[in-house]
Formats: sequence, structure tokens, C-alpha cells
Amino acid sequence: MSYFKVNENCNGCLACVQNCPANALDYIDQEGKRKLLHNMTLCARCGNCWRVCPHGAVEFQHLLRGQWDEVVAMDLVTCEVCGDPVHTVDLGKSLKEKLTREMDALCPRHRKTQSFKAWKRLFPDNGKAKEMEL
Repeated sequence: MSYFKVNENCNGCLACVQNCPANALDYIDQEGKRKLLHNMTLCARCGNCWRVCPHGAVEFQHLLRGQWDEVVAMDLVTCEVCGDPVHTVDLGKSLKEKLTREMDALCPRHRKTQSFKAWKRLFPDNGKAKEMEL
């Protein structure tokens, strides 16, 4: 998605390109067309392009919105107990390759519960808990 937009008033005068202090604007004249180019990585969002355009063609407000673009969508593994997302399928595969044991798909809340159950199996209650309460 391009955040730098111009409206129908743009006539290709290149005032914006020539006055961009960050060199984030460029153009190509190719096959009978002039193409205006914008590099968001270089853009300082200073608004100079908008200020110098004699035709009011630069739609600078798009550069200020900072909307989110979807980069990738991955399948999720969900908690076996409550269904909350735990990690991605691909992360699970990489963890499985590196760990020596199988990991249960549990969210942090249910992982704590499982740890507590394991602790109780290791150290069964033999009346000591009541002594500690006193």
C-alpha cells in the first residue's frame, strides 16, 4: 500500500521531487509515461512535498494516518483447555525440533495449573500443609 498519494490535480511538474529533503520522491519517464515514485523508508514525513506543490495535488494526510498493513497470516495453535491462541503452527514445529519433549498447547493460565498439578504429584500432601497453615 502506498501512503503517498496525489489527486487528479497532479500534472507531473516535479516540484515535490525537486524539493524533497529526504530524497524520498523520484520519477521515471518510460514508455511515454511519467511515473512518480515514493520510498516510505526514506520519507521524513516533513510535509515539504505538500507545501511546495503548486496544484495542491499531494494528499499528505495519508502519510500521517499510520494504518496497519497485513504482512503475513499464519495458522494458530490454541489452548487445549480454553481455546485461547498459544502460538503459531510454524513456531510449534520449530520448538518441537529444538526441544527434547513434546509441548502441550496450553495458554499461560493453564500452563500454571499443569505445573501445580505436577508439583502435587511430586510432593503429595501428607498433612504438612495443615501444619504450615498454623
